[in-house]
Amino acid sequence: MSTRLATGGRLLNKSRAVDFTFNGRQMRGFEGDTLASALLANDQVLVGRSFKYHRPRGIVAAGPEEPNGLVNLGTDGKFEPNQRVTTTELYDGLTAQSQNHWPSLEFDVGAINKHLSRFLPAGFYYKTFMYPRAFWKYVYEPIIRKSAGLGKAPTDRDVDTYEHFYAFCDVLVIGGGVAGLEAARTAGRSGARVLLLEQTAHWGGRAPVDGGTIDGAPVETYLADIIAELEAMENVRMRNRTMGAGVYDHGYVLGYERLRDHAPDEQGPRHRLWRIRAGHIITATGALERPLSFAGNDIPGVMLASAVRDYVVNHGVSVGDRTVVVTNNDNAYLTAIALKHAGLDVPVILDARVLPQDSELMAQAKALGVRVLMGHGISKVNGTKRVTSVDICSQAGEGAVLESVNCDAVAMSGGWSPVVHLWSHCGGKLRWDTAHACFSPDTDHAPKGADGLGFVTPAGAASGMFALDDVLHDAHAAADGVVTSLGFKLPKDSTAPVAERREDAPMAPVWLMPQGAGVKLREKAWLDYQNDVKVSDVRLAAQEGFVSVEHAKRYTTLGMATDQGKLSNINGLAVLAGTLNAEIPAVGTTTFRPPYHPISMGAIGGEARGPVFQPVRRTPMHDWHDKNGAVWEPVGQWRRPYAYARAGESTHDAVMREVTNTRHKLGLLDASTLGKIIVKGPDAGKFLDMMYTNMMSTLKPGKCRYGLMCSENGFLIDDGVVARIDDDTWLCHTTTGGADRIHGHMEEWLQTEWWDWQVHVANVTEQYAQIAVVGPNARKCLEKLGGMDVSKDALAFMEWADGTLGGFQCRVYRISFSGELSYEIAVDAGQGQAFWDALMVAGNDLGVMPYGTECLHILRAEKGFIMIGDESDGTIIPQDLGLGWAISKKKDDYLGKRAQERSHMTDPNRWKLVGLETTDGSTLPDGAYAVGEGENENGQRNMIGRVTSTYHSPTLDRGIAMGLVL
Repeated sequence: MSTRLATGGRLLNKSRAVDFTFNGRQMRGFEGDTLASALLANDQVLVGRSFKYHRPRGIVAAGPEEPNGLVNLGTDGKFEPNQRVTTTELYDGLTAQSQNHWPSLEFDVGAINKHLSRFLPAGFYYKTFMYPRAFWKYVYEPIIRKSAGLGKAPTDRDVDTYEHFYAFCDVLVIGGGVAGLEAARTAGRSGARVLLLEQTAHWGGRAPVDGGTIDGAPVETYLADIIAELEAMENVRMRNRTMGAGVYDHGYVLGYERLRDHAPDEQGPRHRLWRIRAGHIITATGALERPLSFAGNDIPGVMLASAVRDYVVNHGVSVGDRTVVVTNNDNAYLTAIALKHAGLDVPVILDARVLPQDSELMAQAKALGVRVLMGHGISKVNGTKRVTSVDICSQAGEGAVLESVNCDAVAMSGGWSPVVHLWSHCGGKLRWDTAHACFSPDTDHAPKGADGLGFVTPAGAASGMFALDDVLHDAHAAADGVVTSLGFKLPKDSTAPVAERREDAPMAPVWLMPQGAGVKLREKAWLDYQNDVKVSDVRLAAQEGFVSVEHAKRYTTLGMATDQGKLSNINGLAVLAGTLNAEIPAVGTTTFRPPYHPISMGAIGGEARGPVFQPVRRTPMHDWHDKNGAVWEPVGQWRRPYAYARAGESTHDAVMREVTNTRHKLGLLDASTLGKIIVKGPDAGKFLDMMYTNMMSTLKPGKCRYGLMCSENGFLIDDGVVARIDDDTWLCHTTTGGADRIHGHMEEWLQTEWWDWQVHVANVTEQYAQIAVVGPNARKCLEKLGGMDVSKDALAFMEWADGTLGGFQCRVYRISFSGELSYEIAVDAGQGQAFWDALMVAGNDLGVMPYGTECLHILRAEKGFIMIGDESDGTIIPQDLGLGWAISKKKDDYLGKRAQERSHMTDPNRWKLVGLETTDGSTLPDGAYAVGEGENENGQRNMIGRVTSTYHSPTLDRGIAMGLVL
């Protein structure tokens, strides 16, 4: 049974007890415990139920690879499901509940599924629930939705806060084991800016548990010295409890820091998402131990050998009084030795290998009185909710049971797999290491940046080095190469430390199962503990034609749960390869995608929640609008005045008043929200010719041109006026909601397709306030301000000029979206309110009146001008809107040109834009359909068009609309 040992527990503060509850039961641990170690110390071996068959599940690992120990953590606004007990640090008052069972963990009605297993094979959800079709909505779907998932979704609002950080460094080291520490120190000594991330609360990784010597001193001494040296370096920043979550192009990395999970009562954000740009990335992420596949390998009490060792050394917890060790490599002998030193019994070590002589670790185990059986393995683990005994068989025999051994725990080791996830995220390739039976980074095919140079380097166990001396030398060499490539130099006396060297013994086959007559036992061996995937499931997938590793993964759900194949991947590949009579490298691997380990939705959102979920953007004149009756309308992230309602006036009446006044006198519109994008460089003209359907390179400085922009699929995505500023500079106006989107659109094409063009783009929307002065009295108003000639001869339509109006430096565009005499005037944002006030004073005796967006829409609709988002819906091309004149016949190409030449785009029966007015003065409803005679092929009324925008026009005193019709 699990107990707390009198010795051990290097991470514990035994002077501070910590109280917590699990499934309502009061328990006690110590400061430094994880929830997993505290549960085991309280003999809580059963921690959950599996997804499909609801089989009893116990803790298997000691880190983020844990597949079983998932709990609902906390209550109310601090509730979070699917939290791993192995990565949850214990704190006073912690409340946890096990998942996926009813009515209780010990007695789960869902366990009946194991008796229905013949009806629930791999891919059963693809074959079932298809007929009768009528059952799907009311029978199948509700059952599936209720069964899906493991934990409960939170219902209360999260009371914690989260934040984003931005960091820049020359060298980012991910992993704080001995390899990461050595790489960080080496890089730090060169003077490079170094950021070191470690996902746990402690530095050193496995080295303090596994022991050894470095430079003739114990590992603990090396760690203390190197941590002190790193902390003293001003150019090195160290962050523990921070996971490297994902590696992306151009040295971009996401880090996930858990600030208060271990201390929820402290002030400040709970999680922090780091957005990191690094000159080079070193992945010192270590390796994960693999389980072995044998019957009953999922019974609570069967654990990874390294995890058993961790709980003994780090937390002083015995997983069991009698532990059988089963392995195919030397490393598991360390577990047997640790258990014996802790005063626990190891009745036998079952080693799948047949070695000609004892290894060093094997000799140590035997000297402690441990029985070692070479060429043997486990035929079956006995027990239901905990281990009671194991049946032993010969690896080379017929699978017959040779003897049974009473025990309450099994420590298994199928070898080690380098953590290659981060290396693979950005395109790093893998190679098969036959000696260690694992995939490791292929450094000849490293991820490369735009300059063709690699920007990620693996180090230590993450690169396939497992002996301590090899790990340290590899980490030192990796960091040396990285800083040299970045232009830094190491001091001459900086050398790699020397560790006690332990040779790796070759392993047996990747998974440990009896041969011959043991086939049936093999079929019941488990690969994926969380999803209940057996060896037989993978074989069935191959038998039914799912021979691609990605197809087999989805057909069986192998590795699709929260552990993302950290434990099940290699064993599953081995079974698939064996079934296909192929080698594992030929089968390949599944795709590793970020994040490496789940991160909270709160961290992803950061500060963007509640009122600031989407930042509200305000123009420089926002406060004036608000004080003068503005009825606000959200347009993208902006708030724009819909109309300015006066006391006792309806919004509709205010709009009618504004339209009439602007047509006959003078109106002012706050147009600051319109996008303003600077495009500059020797190739700017060529670039804009590709962006727009018409020619922009021929535009002369001082002139403006209306332009249309399409996607590569040919559909209209934005429009606006483009002004040429000088030979190399253009300013592109976009729609209010399109500024950020179009800026991103331009950047995407420059970075991915035309990266060698000399063009820079900058979104300067918020740097300027822009005011439209519209109506018959517009020129008179500007002339009253004085300072520049705005006459027709001096500033013709579709021209612009810089100058001074009323003492304000400004840029005046002679453009119109209303059909009236109109100027759009841009001033520095800080001068926006003062310039608006000056215009109001100058226009006082000219009938000046501000108008809002609804008036703007009516004015443009009366003139037949389109509005992006109304007349365009993602399926419209310029030709549909009668804008063929805006498509250049002089240039060979633009984005969308070839798409618009496809047959369905040139179909003469495509809908076309028309103007509509009602004969009875009424206003058409938005989205109204135009119907024709007869019925369509579905027996419905024949729909021949729809209304895209509709208004009441005070100018025409009737309803007007624009629509698309056949």
